[in-house]
Amino acid sequence: MTLPLVRGTLTPNRPLADLTWLRVGGPADYLFQPADQADLQAFLKGLPSDISVFPMGVGSNLIVRDGGLRAVVIRMGRGFNQIEIAGNRVSAGVAALDAHVARKAADAGLDLTFLRTIPGAIGGAVRMNAGCYGSYVADHFVSAQAVTRRGERVTLTADDLKFAYRQTELPEGWVLTEATFEAETADPEELHARMAHQLQKRDETQPTKDRSAGSTFRNPAGRSSTGRDDDVHDLKAWKVIDDAGLRGFSIGGAQMSPKHSNFMINTGGATAADLENLGEYVRKKVYDNSGLTLEWEIMRVGEPTPDQSA
Repeated sequence: MTLPLVRGTLTPNRPLADLTWLRVGGPADYLFQPADQADLQAFLKGLPSDISVFPMGVGSNLIVRDGGLRAVVIRMGRGFNQIEIAGNRVSAGVAALDAHVARKAADAGLDLTFLRTIPGAIGGAVRMNAGCYGSYVADHFVSAQAVTRRGERVTLTADDLKFAYRQTELPEGWVLTEATFEAETADPEELHARMAHQLQKRDETQPTKDRSAGSTFRNPAGRSSTGRDDDVHDLKAWKVIDDAGLRGFSIGGAQMSPKHSNFMINTGGATAADLENLGEYVRKKVYDNSGLTLEWEIMRVGEPTPDQSA
C-alpha cells in the first residue's frame, strides 16, 4: 500500500496505548501527525478512498480495543494548538487543551470557564459537545474549520454539526482543525477564582489521580440539545450505578472508582477488554436493577484480539 508523502510524521503499526489516558489499546495501521493544515489537506487528498481515517485527540475519552485500529489515525499536534482572541471571540486549534483555552480566555476577561475542568482538547470538546457547570460548547459555538476526506477545507456552523447531548454529526473521515467560540466578558480575577474553586471541587469528588477517561456513561436525564436536563435532573449515572451496588466493582485491572462510581479506572494492567467488559456488566446490572439503559460516554473503537469477544 502506497501512502502520500508527508512533511509531518507517518508511523506504521503504531501502538496507541500510550496515547490514551486509560493506557490501553492495540496498534493503528498508521499514525499520521500532520505538520500543518496544508500537510493534512494534501495527505487526505492523496489517500486512497478505501483506507479508513480516524481523527484522534489526546485520548482522554477513548478506549482503543486490544486488536487496534485498521485505519490511519490522525493525531493533531503543535501545528494545531494556537489560541487567538479578537473582541469577545476565541479561536483555538483542535489540539489546544481545554484548560489552556479557558485560562487564556480568562486572562482576556472572557468567560469560557466551563472548559477548565473538562479533560482533553478542543477538537474532542466540539465533537462531543462537552459541558460542565450548566454551560456547553453549543452555547458558545460560532463556527469550526474542517478538512474533508477529499482534502478540501470547509467552514461548519452549528446547524452543520447538529449539536445534541454529548454528540455532534460530522461526516466520516472529516477532520476538525479549529473552532471559534463567543464568550461574555467578566473580571479576569473573578474568572480565575471561579476556576480555582471548580478545580478544588473536582479534585474532592473525582479520581483525578487515577487513570480514567472522565465520565463512563451519560446521565440518563440528558436529552436536550445542550444537556441542561443533565444538570437539573436528579437522575445521575453515578446514582443508578450506586443503587445497583457497583461502586468499586472490578473486572481484572478495571474498576468503577470507589470515589466516583461513574468513573472507570485502570488500576494497573487492565486491558481494553477488561474495561469494556466492566462497562457492559455495569450496564446490564443497572438495567436489571432499575430498568434504565446507560449509554456509553467513552468512545470505543477498533477491534478485539482474536481470542476476545467483541
